[in-house]
Amino acid sequence: MSPVILKQIFIYPVKSLAGISLESATITPLGLEYDRRWMIVDSQGRFITQRLYPQLAQIRTAIEADFIVLTAPDDTTTRLPLGIDNGPIISTQVWRDTVDAIVMTQVQNAWISQYLGCECRFVYMPDNSVRQVDQEYACSDSDRVSFADGFPFLLISQASLDELNLRLLAKNEAPVPIQRFRPNLFVQGCEAFAEDNWQSFSIGENLFHGVKPCSRCVMTTVDPLSGKKGREPLETLLQFRKRGKQAYFGQNVVLDLDYANTLVLHAGEQVHVGDSA
Repeated sequence: MSPVILKQIFIYPVKSLAGISLESATITPLGLEYDRRWMIVDSQGRFITQRLYPQLAQIRTAIEADFIVLTAPDDTTTRLPLGIDNGPIISTQVWRDTVDAIVMTQVQNAWISQYLGCECRFVYMPDNSVRQVDQEYACSDSDRVSFADGFPFLLISQASLDELNLRLLAKNEAPVPIQRFRPNLFVQGCEAFAEDNWQSFSIGENLFHGVKPCSRCVMTTVDPLSGKKGREPLETLLQFRKRGKQAYFGQNVVLDLDYANTLVLHAGEQVHVGDSA
C-alpha cells in the first residue's frame, strides 16, 4: 500500500482571493504563516467574500520580498505588507466573531473599492488580536484562528476530489480543480473520504487533530478563472455528501499545541494516521 503524502500546501494571504501553492510552510499559532491574515470588509467592518462578490476569485496573489502582490484580471496591481503591527484599529466581523483589526491606507482601499464597485477596505489581524476556534470542537482553550471561516487548517485528499470528479463526469459536467475547495493541506495516497475519520495524524514532526467535517457553500460553485457562479460541484455534493441540509467535503483541523511540533511542513512529507473513528 502506497504511503499517504502531503501533496500540496496552500495559503490564502487575503481571505477569499486566490491562493498560493507552497513547497514548504511555517506553522504559526493562527495556522500557516500568512494564511488569511488579511481580509476585505465593507463600510461597517463586515467581511466580504466570493459568496456575494465571486469576481474576487480572479484576483491573483503572490508573495514578493516583504509584500503580498495582488493582481486583478486587467493586470492592475496593488501591494499589501506581509504584516503590520500598528495603525488605526477597527472592529470587524467574521460570521459571529468580532475581531479587532488594523485598517490599511487609502491607496489599497481605493484599488479594491474600484474593482468591486463598492466602498470597502483591507484589514489585517495583528498577533495580539485573539479569535478563538469554536470551543465545541476545539482541542484546547488556546486554539486560535485567523480570518479563515472557522479553523486554522483544512484538509482534503486527492482521492476525495477524484471521486467527486468521476460523479461530475458521469453527469456530463466538467471536473473541478482542488482550488474550488481552498484547502491548506492536500494529501495523496488514501482512499476517498478517508480524511473524514482522521482523529489524529502527523505530518513530519507535527501532530494534528481532525475536529469537524467542513460544510460547503456556494463558494465552491465559483469558477476561479471566470469569477462566475454555477451549480456545480455543490449540486453533486448534495446528492452524495449530504448530512442534514449541508454538503460536506474536507476536514477541519487544529494543531496539537501540547506536542513537540517542529512547526515546519514540506510538500512530499509522509502523513501518518493515528486514531480513527
